[in-house]
Parts: sequence; structure tokens; C-alpha cells
Amino acid sequence: MLLSIMQIAVAQQQSPADTLATTETRWLLSSMRKLTGAGVLFGHHDATAYGVNWRLKDSSDIKNVTGSYPAVYGWDLSGIEVDSTYDINAIPFATQSRLVREAYERGGVNTFCWHMHNPVNGKSAWDTVGTTVDQLLPGGSFHQTYLTYLDKAAKYISTLNGRDGEPIPILFRPFHELTGEWFWWGIYTATPDEFKELWRFTVNYLRNTKKLHNLLMVYSAADFYEELELLERYPGDDYVDFMGFDRYCFDSTALYQRNMNRQLKLLQQVADEHHKLTCIAETGYQGLPVANWWTETLGPILSQNNKISYLLIWRNNGPEHYYAPYPGQVSAPDFKQFYQSNYIMFQDKLTPLEIYGPKHAQRYNRKAGP
Repeated sequence: MLLSIMQIAVAQQQSPADTLATTETRWLLSSMRKLTGAGVLFGHHDATAYGVNWRLKDSSDIKNVTGSYPAVYGWDLSGIEVDSTYDINAIPFATQSRLVREAYERGGVNTFCWHMHNPVNGKSAWDTVGTTVDQLLPGGSFHQTYLTYLDKAAKYISTLNGRDGEPIPILFRPFHELTGEWFWWGIYTATPDEFKELWRFTVNYLRNTKKLHNLLMVYSAADFYEELELLERYPGDDYVDFMGFDRYCFDSTALYQRNMNRQLKLLQQVADEHHKLTCIAETGYQGLPVANWWTETLGPILSQNNKISYLLIWRNNGPEHYYAPYPGQVSAPDFKQFYQSNYIMFQDKLTPLEIYGPKHAQRYNRKAGP
């Protein structure tokens, strides 16, 4: 049934916001649009870089529990802008780039956020002293510094290529949790107009000056309660491909469900009006103390909001800080049941669908389509 829904090989491709998007990037967006309603792509941040009790060992906690990799692989650019050889989570960029290629080769989806250092003072993304965004715009005191940051990121992204040199498509999620107050690009350090100008400038610079045409832009909010709040900083349809938000589960699973369902209903309504795909850009329950959280808390949310394109569970940094199960973790049996449900899709279901099109299939010796 799933394969009959896809028919990717003959599907009319949907247009990305970037009119010069690469062939593989166009295929990816079209494929994800055609998959709407057929299963939410399951993602995990830094999935193959480290996990509980292992690091940089070509493993995956998700795969160790289910037998399959996740369908979506989350990464962070943070550090590249200040010439670090490691990202914010101590992954060597040389290793990260290899893992991005491996995910692409197996037919997975790569997404990047960017906890960008504050260009005004070089401090972390969480530095919110004073105003920053207005100083980064053309004519601002730190505009040139911001360009330098973008140049370094663009140089790295341009190295993320497939076997034949084709740019690997990336779901790019800058300035995430943009309705929050805890990052330098947040609501207390930038007016809506300043934020929109920064987003547009950034996208135009990466597209037109740096010639990166493999980026699908993800507009990612934090909490919001009405359409105006979600759209107040929206830069326009020409600069966005996906709309989503970050929300985590804390003590009350019932409250999490209510808030998720409320936000997803509104998000989907707004995204449909703007012809954008939707996502849960970050979520999870730290430590997973509830054994049936996957099937009894998250599962009903996904089955009731089945137009979501993908979700991303946050990272497994060790036995004291993790969001996905690992072998022996209390929710692992429930996660196996969740993995087998018809409303979620992992790498093993995604690979045969060849979401990057026939050329990708030929490169990696697979048959495209059903």
C-alpha cells in the first residue's frame, strides 16, 4: 500500500523555494510531499555519532534497538563559524561530514540546525545581552563578521557531496526556536522586521552569492498559541520550505499531548495555507522514565496529526542525558512496538522508495521507485 501511494518515479515534482534547487533537492521535497499521510519520518539528532555508553564507533542506539537506522539524521553547524574542528557536541567535522554522506547514501534525510556563536561578541548562541540582529544586517557594525560566519559555513556545506560530486540535500534549520527568548536571534533581541530581514539576507546570500542550491529551509518556532504569533517573524514563502516547532515532554505526558495537538493543528492549518510541509523539528522526553511513552504518548499524537512530514528526537549524550532508547532502557520494548506501527517510518522503509530519484538509485546500485 505504501509503495502504491508513493509512485515517486512518475510523480510530478514539487518546487522548492529555491528556484535553482538541485535535482536531488527537488526530488527530496517532492518525495516528502508525496509521503504526506503515509508515515512520519523518524529522526534522531547525532544519531550515528554517539549514544549511551559509546562514541564515534559507527553505531546507532536506534538501530541497536529496532534493527533499523532512523530515517532522518540531525546535525549542528555550531563551531564551524569560529574555526573549530569540532561541532558543539565534540564531533569532529571530518567525522560529521562522513556520517552525513553515509546517511545520504543509504537514502536517509540530513537536517542541520546551527547554534551559531553570537557574531557581536563571539559568545555562545545563548548570549542575549543587548541587541544583536540589527548589527548583523547590511550597514550594521558587525555585518562583515556575520558574512565571515556565513562564508565558513558555506565552505563546509559545499564539501557535503555524494559519490559523483552532487551536493547532498539538507533540511537547513537556522535561527530555530525563533519565538523563544533564549537565543541571540530571539524575540527580546530582534524585532520581527529585523528577524525577517536577517532570514532573507541569509538565504539570499547562501543561494545567490555562495551558490548553495541544496538547502530546503525549515522555519522552526518554539511555543506559540495563535496564528499571529507563529507568523509574526515569517520571512515569506520564497524563503521557507518546511514549517515546524520544537516542544519537549516534561513531567506531565497529558499536558505534552494537549500542547502538541494544539500546536500541530494550528501549524498544519497555517502551513497548508502557505503550501508548506510540516515537521516536529525537535522533541523527546529526557531520560524516558515512562515505559510506554512511545505508543501511549507520542504515538497517538502522530496518528491524529498524520500530515507531519518528519520529527526529530533529541540526542543521546550518555546515561544521564538521552531522549531515545538504547538496549536495556525501560522504554526499549515499547519503542520496538512503536517502530512497527504504520504511522512512523524508519530507514528500512524509506530506502526502497529512493526519495532522491533514479540517478541516486543508479549511483548506489538500487532500483528506483516501487
